Amino acid sequence: MKGLSGARVLITAGAAGIGRVMAERFHAEGARVAVCDVDAGAVADMQAANPGILARVADVTEEGAVDAFFDEVLAAFGGLDVVAANAGIGGPAGAIEDLTLGGWKDTLAVNLDGAFLTCRRAAPVLKAQGAGLLLLTSSTAGLFGYPYRAPYAVAKWGIIGLMKTLAMELGPSGVRVNALCPGAVSGPRMDRVVANEARARGVGEDEIRQLYVKGVSMKTWVEADDIADMALFLASDMGRRVSGQAMAVDGHTETIGD
Repeated sequence: MKGLSGARVLITAGAAGIGRVMAERFHAEGARVAVCDVDAGAVADMQAANPGILARVADVTEEGAVDAFFDEVLAAFGGLDVVAANAGIGGPAGAIEDLTLGGWKDTLAVNLDGAFLTCRRAAPVLKAQGAGLLLLTSSTAGLFGYPYRAPYAVAKWGIIGLMKTLAMELGPSGVRVNALCPGAVSGPRMDRVVANEARARGVGEDEIRQLYVKGVSMKTWVEADDIADMALFLASDMGRRVSGQAMAVDGHTETIGD
């Protein structure tokens, strides 16, 4: 895709799931790619499978870890063109009265604090260049209410607010900011989410899976490659005038939950 060859790309939570697929797809287009992830095993596997991608262990909720990762990548790449704040966790499932403050805080820390720390480091780099893309991973849960998943919904709605605000702050400097809003993405992460929701509701996992499909116009889940397709489009020359947008890749979600 035009504009991606030679691009310098940083992706948080990029050693597994959607982040890994995005990283590998950018790399295949000729981009220079760096990823971090809290999972040391996933980072080791990423390095073994993709020796051309810089991969490091870092927890995006720790300010020092984010700074150290950015410092290393900037020294290696000499700048950045695309920064994807992709780190997130599903958090606990349950009725509001059954949730713990610890679970609430942990969910906001990874999803929101991690995005804040990533954007805070990326913004001055992209502004100084007068160009670039900040790409934040939200969710369709950032567009709708999400019963029994209050911490996650709040965090993902917060990502949309951060994206909209930064698009206004950074737009005059030529920097674009968008959010990816995946629907239910097939893979191990959603398998865990389905299991948690099933336990919280006291129903079987098959019933939860059917609920996800029931609320989608196209009656299907999506794949990580579908999300990567949108990320590459936004980073390419074809997306050069797209900013401030929450890009749903979900088969059109009508409702979430019941």
